[in-house]
Amino acid sequence: MQKVKRLERDKIGLLLETSWEVCNKIGGIYTVLSTKARVLQEKFGDKLVFIGPDVWTEDTPSPYFIERKTLLKQASSRLKLPYGITIRVGRWDIPGSPQVVLVKFEGVYEHLNEIFGQMWENFGVDSMHAYGDYHEGCAFAVATAIVMQALARHLNVKGNNVVAHFNEWTTAMGLLYLKHNMPEAATVFTTHATSIGRSICGNGKPLYDYFTGYNGDQMARELNMEAKHSLEKTAAHNADCFTAVSEVTARECEQLLDIRPQVVTPNGFEPDFVPEEKKYARLRSEGRKTILDIASALKGKKFADDTMIVATSGRNEYRNKGLDLFLDALSDLDKRTPGKSVLALVLVPAWVKEPFESLKDAMAKGGEGALSPDYLTHRLNNEDSDSIACRIRSLECEGRLHGSVDVVYVPCYLDGGDGIVNVSYYDILPAIDITVFASYYEPWGYTPLESVAFGVPTVTTDKSGFGQWILSNFTNSIMDCGVKVIGRTDSNYCEAVAEIGNQLEAYSNSSESEVKTARDAASATAEKADWKYFISAYDEAFKVAEERRDARIK
Repeated sequence: MQKVKRLERDKIGLLLETSWEVCNKIGGIYTVLSTKARVLQEKFGDKLVFIGPDVWTEDTPSPYFIERKTLLKQASSRLKLPYGITIRVGRWDIPGSPQVVLVKFEGVYEHLNEIFGQMWENFGVDSMHAYGDYHEGCAFAVATAIVMQALARHLNVKGNNVVAHFNEWTTAMGLLYLKHNMPEAATVFTTHATSIGRSICGNGKPLYDYFTGYNGDQMARELNMEAKHSLEKTAAHNADCFTAVSEVTARECEQLLDIRPQVVTPNGFEPDFVPEEKKYARLRSEGRKTILDIASALKGKKFADDTMIVATSGRNEYRNKGLDLFLDALSDLDKRTPGKSVLALVLVPAWVKEPFESLKDAMAKGGEGALSPDYLTHRLNNEDSDSIACRIRSLECEGRLHGSVDVVYVPCYLDGGDGIVNVSYYDILPAIDITVFASYYEPWGYTPLESVAFGVPTVTTDKSGFGQWILSNFTNSIMDCGVKVIGRTDSNYCEAVAEIGNQLEAYSNSSESEVKTARDAASATAEKADWKYFISAYDEAFKVAEERRDARIK
């Protein structure tokens, strides 16, 4: 029976996956898709097509898209699409080089009121209280569904041989549109974090102590999230297979969306993103010099070559990502007198304006004296209200930093062209000694997984899917698996601060052999998270989607 089901699954004629982050690097979902692409490409070949937004211009082209007009039977010039929708086809410049379609969707905006009415009539989606990026997400999603249907017809693939995979609420209306207009296609919907769960945490409410008391619909009304929540919940209930990226998120969906995902699809990593040993050694050496030179120019003092570099990174969500906890843990570490000087990097994009010219001049001259501010590499449009900048400034004014710990805030995407660091995130990661991701809300946790994949030990929390995976499969110790998972609740903030301080102090006192043990352990842990192991969950999701579709259209 298993063999028959495998053969049936191999009959997928077209696997379409869409996200706002296809060829558009703005968050963690980009990492999910770009790292699993090679494994999917090996399984499905050119039956696999990613679909993303064409938000690029000739002046600002996507650095990840290579246009190939002849692909997909010259679909870019031959598809007849309504609403002024246009597409470009090509390859995504990542391991596997999968086919990709970029969709221009601006023409859909003027039809959204009509489409919202249809969504209400057909599925009960409430778009009445929509605001912000809701319209943009829905316009893209509907355009994507229209392209999916047209592409299947153009390639002569029967609808019942199509599997369409939608990621996050921003594509949810596309799933519903496709289900109504092409019901024979099997649909998969993945939530990487519920919109209402993220909002509860972002508004400072205690998610965990009161977890079973929350009602998603009620909280959506209270937090003005009705449109997004309604759309996401409806897509979850209407998908042929609904998935979440971790057991943590699966429980959240069950509580807030009133449905448990049929399959949990954890996020893996692609080892091809990690440089070979010789290149890694060069990147580590060059990256450390870059970081220490920047810090020296900012602080007006020389940093020793053996300075311990600790970093955090990710989305700029001050409480959700544990940035508050990280900064307070650095203050705790400062008073402990660690074994060596510590340079802490906050690599978190903010509302950046431009690089500080004073810093560029100081770097060119080799540094002369401390700059003001001495913790920030780029000007911010809102420096007086930026939560990270305010907390660093407060800690410095209180004298709780500048002993053995110095902090540098790099508030921009590390894409290699920021004007100060000028090195991409993955190329700077080897230079770091240890990372901290103290998340309060983290459905999976790519940043700690990326860290260990690059052989950099990390401290994270049990509120992340990755942290739960570590606790379920490894000994919870930096020396044993390269990861330490600390417990977080709504009432143990001070204890968590102290525990992170403990871990960083201990690592600062580690011998060279202990550091090597920890780095080797981190790399070994990452090998267990290779997509070649985790992709089986997607096999299961596609099977579930096809079986439920078959039952639905009988």
